[in-house]
Amino acid sequence: MTILTTARLRLEPFTDSHFEGLSRMNSEPEVMRYITGKPETPEETLSVIERVKGRWVEFGFSWWSFIELDTNEIIGAGCIQYLGRDPANPLEIGWRLRKDKWNMGYASEAAQAMATFAFETVKGDSLFAVCHQENQASAHVMKKLGMQYRGIERWYDMDTAVYVMSREEWLARA
Repeated sequence: MTILTTARLRLEPFTDSHFEGLSRMNSEPEVMRYITGKPETPEETLSVIERVKGRWVEFGFSWWSFIELDTNEIIGAGCIQYLGRDPANPLEIGWRLRKDKWNMGYASEAAQAMATFAFETVKGDSLFAVCHQENQASAHVMKKLGMQYRGIERWYDMDTAVYVMSREEWLARA
């Protein structure tokens, strides 16, 4: 399982020890507003951690906890996973942050590291990202990463804005 580092973050694959930090973040209504529309229960967080640990074993990638180096606290989470959680689909990148860490560049910093992992380690041909159509902050991170808007598509039981980047586009930016 791969740990990634950036200037301000350590991205660690989900473990049981991350439960408290992930549960705290996922219980914030504003954090989950565009993801599930409601806060996650502690039981749901435990279930997700178990599922993610299995995906790391099966695929060699999944969700990381974003640990702020200065405080050693979990301030976010992000993933490289199969779009729609289906291995027949291309890779997807995603993220979320604690509300008190919004607008500080952490999502872009983590996204850069995860995209590098997707293209250089996993060897993905393309990388997709989806967000709620009203989630302008997430769309901004996607554009900043170099992704292009593709349109509205149905993913995760909602009509989402879809962004994509090819391996060639990524390499041209690197």
